[in-house]
Amino acid sequence: MRCDQLRFGGPTGEGVVSLSTIGSRLAAFDALPERDAVLELVSVCAAPEWAAEVAAGRPYPSLEALLARADEVLAGLAESQVDAALAGHPRIGERAAGLSSRREQSRVATAATEVLDALVEGNREYEERFGHVYLVRADGRSAGELLAVLRERLGNDPATERRVLRGELAKINRLRLSRLFPDG
Repeated sequence: MRCDQLRFGGPTGEGVVSLSTIGSRLAAFDALPERDAVLELVSVCAAPEWAAEVAAGRPYPSLEALLARADEVLAGLAESQVDAALAGHPRIGERAAGLSSRREQSRVATAATEVLDALVEGNREYEERFGHVYLVRADGRSAGELLAVLRERLGNDPATERRVLRGELAKINRLRLSRLFPDG
């Protein structure tokens, strides 16, 4: 692959698109085969229906149009698909497998042991209370700040927490899409 090309999707190269003929990463994404576009979006949000519906909305004239569609699709997702999205996120404070999660939680890794231990305990309590992983937009935030947010959210009733969680998922999706398509 040359430096003026983008590779989307898997290692097969089916999603290789030339920037010189397309012009931007967003335009290259719009030109991808449906399967490759969905694969790219699943790296943003692990909910398959979200990825498929956002991919089906192509072409996008701008990043803002893509972000608006991503929010709209998320707002209409069934709870089972929100759960699928949650499955793609590590606990706050755990070593993340994915590059996006590692980058977003980078400030947590430098936290004091006491704060990390409190996050482990808070994650456990949160999961017992709500039945799913604590999800929060962690990018640029310290472990102490994320712990304070966790403790505050433990006071939510399940319906309120589910609304808050969807809002946090939307923020994470927007952040990841903006990073994926910085020139959109």
